[in-house]
Amino acid sequence: MTPEHIRREPTTDHSTKVDRAKLRASRSGLLIVVTMLASGVAPAQSLLQKAASPAASQAAPPSATAPTPPVPEEPKDPLGRDTPYGTVVGFLKTAEQGDWKAASDFLDSKQPPEAKQELARQLKLVMDRGLTLDITTLSKDPEGSPKENVRRTRNEVGTAKIGDQSLPIFVDRIQPTANRPPYWLFSAETLSQLPDLARNLEAPWFEAYLPKWLVENRLLGIPVFRWIAIPLGGSIIFGVVLLITWIFGLLVRAVFRLSPTSPVLRAGGFLGPVRVLILAYLIYAAAPLAQSLVARQMWRGLVAPAVTIAGVAWLLMRILDLLAELAVARSRKRDRLPRIAHLRLSHWVLKAVVAVVALIAILYNVGINPGTVLTGLGLGGVALAFAAQKTIENVFGTLMIVADQPLRVGDFCKIGDTLGTIEDIGLRSTRVRTLNYTLVTVPNGQLASMLVENYASRDRIWFRHVVGLRYETSADQLRYVLAEIRALLQNHPKVESGTSRVRFIRLAGSSLELEIVAYVLLADFAEFLGVQEDLLLQIMDVVERAGTGIAFPSQTTYLTRDSRWDARKKEAAVAQVRARGQGATS
Repeated sequence: MTPEHIRREPTTDHSTKVDRAKLRASRSGLLIVVTMLASGVAPAQSLLQKAASPAASQAAPPSATAPTPPVPEEPKDPLGRDTPYGTVVGFLKTAEQGDWKAASDFLDSKQPPEAKQELARQLKLVMDRGLTLDITTLSKDPEGSPKENVRRTRNEVGTAKIGDQSLPIFVDRIQPTANRPPYWLFSAETLSQLPDLARNLEAPWFEAYLPKWLVENRLLGIPVFRWIAIPLGGSIIFGVVLLITWIFGLLVRAVFRLSPTSPVLRAGGFLGPVRVLILAYLIYAAAPLAQSLVARQMWRGLVAPAVTIAGVAWLLMRILDLLAELAVARSRKRDRLPRIAHLRLSHWVLKAVVAVVALIAILYNVGINPGTVLTGLGLGGVALAFAAQKTIENVFGTLMIVADQPLRVGDFCKIGDTLGTIEDIGLRSTRVRTLNYTLVTVPNGQLASMLVENYASRDRIWFRHVVGLRYETSADQLRYVLAEIRALLQNHPKVESGTSRVRFIRLAGSSLELEIVAYVLLADFAEFLGVQEDLLLQIMDVVERAGTGIAFPSQTTYLTRDSRWDARKKEAAVAQVRARGQGATS
């Protein structure tokens, strides 16, 4: 006989007595309501509230609103049996720990405690050996989610199959008393069929070959032999994964004719993610071989999805790496070097987004709310922010460099005292290849505040030289040299004629100095050196045609005979000065 699953304790219905005074107050309150509604004095809602409470209408003025009493929360079951999901999970948790007394509290049975505990053992054994279940599909609604042809207070957990026999496992909603909340228990109908089914169960065949202490002793509620089987089985699965991916790699290289050092293979590195995905599939496929329902749920419901998410995220990151490398190579080939920094930054941002989404998905899969985790960081998050202050500074420095573009990959720059070519702008630092071909790494946070001189952004190069001519050069020769050099600069195709100038600027200690200034219309410094060489050689030709030469620092010593001084000229000069002095006094 199936017991009645909705049991209620008898309750007495006490009729309420209303005295005449309250009845009069109620009638007078209704009269006030009708009168004031007709005159439009107060809102209808507050008046109806007053009329519903005659005592309140007598104690308070008509404009006051009576406070709404708080609605008491519905009490919860202390064992978490409010829903079918909570009942099944609670039973499995206590049974996995070997606490059969607590596990028997999830059974709808009136048998003695020892018999109920034996039923709990049998139910756990049947569920472990014959039930295939996805716990996440169980209802988390206190009212349950009954199927068709099943009464409203019953939910089906699943069907356990042992050999040719099958047992539907139900949970029923029980209402113990009117003052206690309802809860869900494993159905008495299911429990009544357990002993016959459990007798046909035998221990797994391999347990007969294991030492007794491995089977009977438990660690954290799990038999010791299972702890040994986990790393052993994991090693076997990982070995199978390595073998499969090795064969897969050989096939890919053979089909696409790629060498092991191919840039595509090195940039992509797809074998790692493929190994993880194959591992996830093998875990999912091998999960039914686990000896307990909880282990099957853990491997199939938690571990396999988490490994799959990690593998997919890793694969997406590798695809992003490959696309970034191809885009950078294409930009270098087309001489679009300024795009490289933007491509690198976009690449890092997309990889960070993939990592964050994967982490959130894994947290949700294991039942952890990411918002709660972030909230729980508290002071730890503040301490982490202080510890990562330099890293954050470098990241913001990267953003400013990419946005403002004071320098780009391939530019020849002077950063502080370092002169070289920008080789890469990373998320944390920038690498500079110096003229000595050494590599200098500058943190981007520091680089954003340094003085940067970018030679690559110029469209012309300054040509300035000072040429010294010998002092033996006559004025006419100097005029000839100036005119010829000016004509040379005006007619040269690579020189900006409007800003060029040639001037005689100084009578130096050992030469007559000419300043030659012009802008060469070239951006490449190597090409500029060729034009500068040509100009200097032609200037030397002009000096040679003028019949003079380039001076160099020297001193000329003149040797001559010292002539005696003339006494008559001295007396004449002195007499002339004295005569001027007398004329001035008179």
